[in-house]
Amino acid sequence: MTYDEFIFSIEHADIVPDKLNVHLQALWYDAKGDWQTAHDLIDHLEDRTSAHVHAYLHRVEGDLWNARYWYNRAKQPEYKGDLKDEWERLVRALIPKP
Repeated sequence: MTYDEFIFSIEHADIVPDKLNVHLQALWYDAKGDWQTAHDLIDHLEDRTSAHVHAYLHRVEGDLWNARYWYNRAKQPEYKGDLKDEWERLVRALIPKP
């Protein structure tokens, strides 16, 4: 799936595409306005990628203390830019390259 196909699925599909990994699923649900499902997919996972998505989700929530904790777990600097920009960077980094 390309970035444009991912965006198209958000705009035109009612269910998450079945080919997406859990990280992209979480970001898909976040883009659809379903923060809770996005968080539920990620919050029990321990890997660094999950921690990075988890950090982003807590920024969305406005819980910056918790977000900083998860950025630290992800070994990533705290993102200071726009939430939309961080979401796009995460999605582009997580979409498998052909």
